[in-house]
Amino acid sequence: MLRMSEPRRPAFEEVLAAAGQGSPWAFGWLYRRFQPRLLRMLAVIAPHHAEDIAADVWLEVAGSLTRFAGDEAAFRAWLAATARYQVIEATRRNGRRVGRVLDDAATEQMASASFAARVVAVLPPEQADVLILRVVKGLDVDEVAKAIGRPPATVRSLQHRALRRLAREVDPGVLTA
Repeated sequence: MLRMSEPRRPAFEEVLAAAGQGSPWAFGWLYRRFQPRLLRMLAVIAPHHAEDIAADVWLEVAGSLTRFAGDEAAFRAWLAATARYQVIEATRRNGRRVGRVLDDAATEQMASASFAARVVAVLPPEQADVLILRVVKGLDVDEVAKAIGRPPATVRSLQHRALRRLAREVDPGVLTA
């Protein structure tokens, strides 16, 4: 019996090149691959505007994709940086903070809702961003550094301070120094 082989899955680099040349299937592939994580991140940092900001992110990506160079990890970091920038821009446009407080709907969407809520409620914005990008988005230190425009050493320091502060919140007697 002759078996038909499954179609070959394109490599990320092939998809990126095709999307950069305006291929609708390739851009759709990128969207389907990265949109869920993008929405999870935005549900934490801008819960009431996550969908709108995600749309702005993809418009920005579509407009500047030809200037992007890098692998899949770099693309994830670029997408996170673009999202963070769009949140900041939305905050400026609205004249107030866009997010930082989770509502019930956002909490239900988040697999790690109690962690995310605690992070956002307790930590300063930059420390919260670092932890959300590391834990929810799954970025490594270098990717987070690119996303927030800070050196990796600063990201590690922000993460360390954030974790110490969270530990004190859980048990005020812990790490009092």
